[in-house]
Amino acid sequence: MLKEIKNRLMLKETPRDQASQKAVASKQLSCRNIIAQLALIFLSSGLLDCVAPSPSGRLDCELVAMSASPLMAMLLLASTVAPRVPVARGSGMSAAHPAYADATAYGPAAASAVEAGLEEYGGGRIVDITHAYRPELPFPGRDGLGAVTRLTESMANGSVNNVSELRMVVHSGTHVDAPGHMVQEHFEAGLGVDKLDLDVLNGPALLIDVPRHTNITAQAMESLNITKGIRRVLFRTLNTDRKLMWTKEIDTSFVGFTEDGAQWLVDNTDIKLVGIDYLSVAAFDHLISAHLVFLNRRDIIPIEGLKLDHVKTGVYMLHCLPLRLIGCDGSPIRCILIK
Repeated sequence: MLKEIKNRLMLKETPRDQASQKAVASKQLSCRNIIAQLALIFLSSGLLDCVAPSPSGRLDCELVAMSASPLMAMLLLASTVAPRVPVARGSGMSAAHPAYADATAYGPAAASAVEAGLEEYGGGRIVDITHAYRPELPFPGRDGLGAVTRLTESMANGSVNNVSELRMVVHSGTHVDAPGHMVQEHFEAGLGVDKLDLDVLNGPALLIDVPRHTNITAQAMESLNITKGIRRVLFRTLNTDRKLMWTKEIDTSFVGFTEDGAQWLVDNTDIKLVGIDYLSVAAFDHLISAHLVFLNRRDIIPIEGLKLDHVKTGVYMLHCLPLRLIGCDGSPIRCILIK
């Protein structure tokens, strides 16, 4: 998909308001991020023992072999979130698919009125950070992704059941990259999404805001002060503020890792899962080089196109599961956060 973006796009960048970006840029890591990182370390190391939430949603935790402290009380403060807003979907194919509206075979749907709302379940305990496969998802060209399912058998047309067919590019929407995506020797070795480490894809994760005036460079990474021992980090960037995942066309000014930023992460952190809020973990001018820093290693998993709108920063239990596509270079992935 990265080559398609390069080959098919009119390379026209959206101007940025430098003054407003600098006004919202973080110069220092917030206390919230520091507390969240401490909680993640305690949880990962077994020093923090938590029991299931009570009916009120409160999570009771205590430090193992230690008395509770004011700091730990701060870690467990409840946060308020926006109400869940269901996401509308778009078009159908040969027979009108109920998941879509007013479209023909494999064609783009009429634009839907979609709000980038928070999607919660279980009384707010579970947050879905996966984009619905709506036709308006960004994709090379001007029409968006288009419909990805069609009815091959339709009860409305006299069939005894409804049967749908799925057809899509695996690097669209919320998805994961396998090592074979950009490293041919890994692809030939069969290092597809079916070989990704499920232990890395599931576990404590830190959702963090990065400076809004820059790509994720080495300097930006250093400024985040991400503590050793943290293995999963979701990076929320200017992409979310600009709602780039809610526009049909690829915007080449999206924020991502530069080559030196990716290398700094590899050299100075224990991060094995890198999540980001647009279709590429790498900035447009570093599409190949930054990807290769991660994918050459085989043990770092990039998850792209995450839906992080309105989600509070902090520590969550992350659960991500790709389709088990043998030898495939990527896959759609369903990711949720559990508070």
